[in-house]
Amino acid sequence: MTDWEALARPSLQGLERYDPGPSRDQMKERHGLAELEPLNWNEDLFGPPPEALEAAAAELGKVAYYPERAYADFRDAVAAHLGLPAASIIPAHGVQSLIGTIATAFVDAGTTVVTPTPTYGLYAQVSAAAGAEVVRVPGRSLDIDLDAVAEAARSHGARVVWLSDPNNPTGGVVSPGDWSRFLDRLPPACAVIADEAYMDFANPALRADRIQDVMDGRPVIMLRSFSKTYGLAGLRLGFAIADPEVARLLDIVQEPFNVNRVALAAGRAAVALTGFVETRRAEVAAARELLRELLTEHGLSTHPSQANFLLVDLGMDDGPVCERLLREGVLIRGGTEFGLPGFARITVAREPVMRRTAELVGEAVDAGS
Repeated sequence: MTDWEALARPSLQGLERYDPGPSRDQMKERHGLAELEPLNWNEDLFGPPPEALEAAAAELGKVAYYPERAYADFRDAVAAHLGLPAASIIPAHGVQSLIGTIATAFVDAGTTVVTPTPTYGLYAQVSAAAGAEVVRVPGRSLDIDLDAVAEAARSHGARVVWLSDPNNPTGGVVSPGDWSRFLDRLPPACAVIADEAYMDFANPALRADRIQDVMDGRPVIMLRSFSKTYGLAGLRLGFAIADPEVARLLDIVQEPFNVNRVALAAGRAAVALTGFVETRRAEVAAARELLRELLTEHGLSTHPSQANFLLVDLGMDDGPVCERLLREGVLIRGGTEFGLPGFARITVAREPVMRRTAELVGEAVDAGS
């Protein structure tokens, strides 16, 4: 028998693939459920804009042809939406793909990367797979400790710092002042990858202006997603905002034709919609606040969030609570999965779902599950 692990890159030894667990259909069948509320993966549960779906459907007649390699029309549409030069837009089939591509381009054996904790686990996984030393920096009361992250980057001579803002799984956002001080403290030859997949949900007054940093030539690569605000997670579409030289380097290592025609058409239509992002942000903020209030009525505290989810302190083992909700047809994410036992992350949805979910969580905690 061939020993494939021996043939593979040594840095892969000891790493496990990302396992999303059983499918929702499998869970419905297993528990005899007709319906299942998916509040565990932070999808946009308010639905994609109809214009994006119509554009996607119209593009199906062209799927016999490869997408245009330069993606000029998509780049132009996103650039116009953001007020940026098109050369700074780097399309890809989702933020997850960009994370892997960036690691391939900028991380290799012997380099060091820094990531706060808790945060999205893929940053550490792809970096370790590339052979890098991963330095994890604990937060302060669930918030990212930017001073400690910068100090770790300097003391370890890091090449890359990964930053999720708003942070997943907490929903916390980095203030403009904290971001500016952090960027100034990074060591030379160190880039920060700012994953802003949830940023459209955040109050604009609370955000750091990283687009200006990119335009000023600072060592920043921004990541944006169509999975969240626009509700297009199934189409796998995202993009980076970076110096055009970064685009050249990423295009060397990412696969050609890596975004499908249907996703590109939906993305072009989505960013052309005036006022959609603002409306969706308000819808999510209202539902998030309602969920927070309802959980507070049950004596449960939540972490301040600017994303489309809330992190709630259950005050008990999260496993039985999540299992009890699953039996009632509601999926939430237990904190044990991402290093926060006793917490749960709940994706925001429309009002009736939020009311039922808060009631079920409260009952589960009261009963000790």
